[in-house]
Amino acid sequence: MGKSMRHVAKLMAVSAFAALMSTTAAFAQTPKDTIVMAKQIDDIITLDPAEAFEFSGVEVGANVYDKLINVDITKNNELIPDLAESWSVGSDGLTYTFKLRKGVKFHSGNPLTAADVVYSFQRAVTLNKSPGFILRQFGFVAENVLDKVKAVDENTVQITVSKPYAPTFFYNCLTSGVAAIVDSKLVKANEKDGDWGNGWLKLNSAGSGAYKVRSYRPNEQYTLDANENWYKGAPKSKRIVVRHVAEPASQRLLVEKGDVDIARNLSKDQLEAVKKNDAIKIVQGDKGYILYLGLNQKNPNLAKPEVREALKLLVDYGSIEKNILEGTYKGHEAFLPQGFLGAISDKPYALNVAKAKELLAKAGLANGFTVTMDTRSVAPITDIAQAIQATWAQAGVKLEIIPGDGKQTLTKYRARTHDIYIGQWGPDYLDPHTNAETFAINEDNGEDAKSKTLAWRNAWDIPDMTKVTQSAVLESDANKRKTTYEALQREHQKVSPFVIMFQQVEVSAERKNVNGWAIGPTSDTNRYATIVKN
Repeated sequence: MGKSMRHVAKLMAVSAFAALMSTTAAFAQTPKDTIVMAKQIDDIITLDPAEAFEFSGVEVGANVYDKLINVDITKNNELIPDLAESWSVGSDGLTYTFKLRKGVKFHSGNPLTAADVVYSFQRAVTLNKSPGFILRQFGFVAENVLDKVKAVDENTVQITVSKPYAPTFFYNCLTSGVAAIVDSKLVKANEKDGDWGNGWLKLNSAGSGAYKVRSYRPNEQYTLDANENWYKGAPKSKRIVVRHVAEPASQRLLVEKGDVDIARNLSKDQLEAVKKNDAIKIVQGDKGYILYLGLNQKNPNLAKPEVREALKLLVDYGSIEKNILEGTYKGHEAFLPQGFLGAISDKPYALNVAKAKELLAKAGLANGFTVTMDTRSVAPITDIAQAIQATWAQAGVKLEIIPGDGKQTLTKYRARTHDIYIGQWGPDYLDPHTNAETFAINEDNGEDAKSKTLAWRNAWDIPDMTKVTQSAVLESDANKRKTTYEALQREHQKVSPFVIMFQQVEVSAERKNVNGWAIGPTSDTNRYATIVKN
């Protein structure tokens, strides 16, 4: 999510856990109507849906806000009505009409109207925070958004896009967090100095969804209360409490003791241990998160095609999956995750030190070279980096690992001052363009470019591939789009400065008396309303 995973200083994590443990007795055997989760939530920067772009913050928004359209993860991510009960696109391919569901009320009691939809789009486009590009790519800017997004009447909204995009592409973008519909009256009442209520919404909510924010304490916990008047019916549990527990071992202890109902970040070893506990069961779902290395093309050695290919051949994918990631990630070497239109399962790379040495010699680096990797100091990222360091050394590539928290490493990456970055990328919406855009488009390789995709972050100048990728979203024939993405990924695998290694399998351990927790392919599809404790 785009999605960066930020980490606080270790002392803060330790003190937060100490505080948690000090109240364990009070929370042992959690209340029947409350679901308590242990999760790493230090990546949250804000709860404002127009700004949240980190995994945990987006997940909160998915349970607090409704959108015009949503997806059904039980039916292959099929588009389904949400606040819009029906929609259509005109013959020009530019004009979309949405008929709103009647009788919907926000948590405040204010009724939903077309004016709230218009305001929500205007607000997200004007603020233009990290996820703002998802809407702005359709030609919306602060100056024209009110001309492009209009209330035809109290229950009808008309949206005009700049090009005849594939309709499913536009619809899928409307399922992302930035397209959440906010209570315009409540947000306006909490505006300060023209900030569109952004300061207030960092810690509060103004939605109509299954839950409302009761409280949020950064790096500690958030608590959500059920919206008994939700248009889909009251959620199964009255309250959701999500506590920041940084260490997987601590999460395991809490779920085994019954102090939490669900543990969200268990490692391979922790999962193996809890599988032997009769009081606990495992829930998992394929996540669209890709784990990869980004090789900065500003580094003259990394800019050599032979070096890029050599480094792809110096990763022991199978060993890392088996010994570090088993049960939490699976091997995957293309930028589209399994489950997306056009995804491929080709795995052209495996550990081949001899071939890598030949390529390095061809590049004039027979004796290898030294390079750095910015690495977030959390499991399993550090372990993977160390495994890569060991196999690269076999070909004379000396990898220096630079540790840091999520914010430090990401800030450096976004500034293009890294050599190599190891990290995750999660889809922003369930359409192939979400990942194709970031991995295979770079419109302007200049330092002040407006669009700063992952290709841009790694200074990969690709005008021809950019054109191919951009044209794919204008293709209305799904089969033709699929074929384009398949060919694009195969070319990308050969030439790109990305070493794509794994796709996440999100796994939770939950008490046997908990049911209804379903893990979706994105943070937007991790939903709490069906979770119930027997």
